[in-house]
Amino acid sequence: MKEPKKIDLGLTGYEELFMSSEERADKKKPKVEEIELSKLVPFHNHPFKVKNDEEMTQLMHSISETGVLVPALARPKEDGYELIAGHRRLAACKALGMETMPVIIRDLTDEEAVITMVDSNLQREHILPSEKAFAYKMKYEAIKRSPGRKGNGDQVGHQLKSIDSLAEDAPDSRNQIQRYIRLTNLIPAILQMVDDGKIALTPAVELSYLPPSEQESLLSLMESDEVTPSLSQAQRLRRMSEEGMMTEEGMLHLMSEVKGNQVEYVKVPMESLRSYFRPETSMKQMTETIVKAMEYYKQYLERQRSNRDAR
Repeated sequence: MKEPKKIDLGLTGYEELFMSSEERADKKKPKVEEIELSKLVPFHNHPFKVKNDEEMTQLMHSISETGVLVPALARPKEDGYELIAGHRRLAACKALGMETMPVIIRDLTDEEAVITMVDSNLQREHILPSEKAFAYKMKYEAIKRSPGRKGNGDQVGHQLKSIDSLAEDAPDSRNQIQRYIRLTNLIPAILQMVDDGKIALTPAVELSYLPPSEQESLLSLMESDEVTPSLSQAQRLRRMSEEGMMTEEGMLHLMSEVKGNQVEYVKVPMESLRSYFRPETSMKQMTETIVKAMEYYKQYLERQRSNRDAR
């Protein structure tokens, strides 16, 4: 015999029957507590970096003037609280010598915590590609583990649905999210080059299909010759790898091509130039002086040529 269907009246306890509407609304509001900073630990594998930059300086100034206006979010752990949102606020409070900060405490599952942590940080203005890459991957894995998701059946269809769910509230498109997740397959040094703007996102995605050993060889070549692959070169490197045709000679030949927008450089050891300049001379000043000297030398050669022709 089936149990009668329960009607949810939205009440959390018998005592709410005797509460006013205002009291019920107040009870359902999240409670903010002052938590000791020493009891707050960072989220496990938190993908977002807490940097001591201009934004941190501004945040510290704001907190010193008006306090923490937006409470952090944490969940209880055995020996304290795991921070879900508010890592930069925690760092700022520690730097200011504060002992506590306002925090909302909630009981969240691992999947709920990951999704909340990622969503709260993706709204920031400045996010590195590596931060987005690992954040999207963490949320993607959390969505796949969430209750109601089937663990078998059409795996491809299941993955597509997970990506669609991931893209619903994200600032990036579905395809762009997939590109970011691919970046997690890059070795750390090449991923850092993406963060530094030395390699664009799309070529980096192509390089992510190379096995780590080939990425290491490519990294050595890029560092020694001070070159980075264009999209076309990255695509050909990927094809060479997938066809089992990748060799160091082939990689060197491909990367030695002069790209249409590439600026060529003449390399001169610094010790060969320093003796001609004062110690405090900057690289920019040295470059400008050398170019001006070459202009004078060109004029000198032209006068020499004119004198010879006049004889």
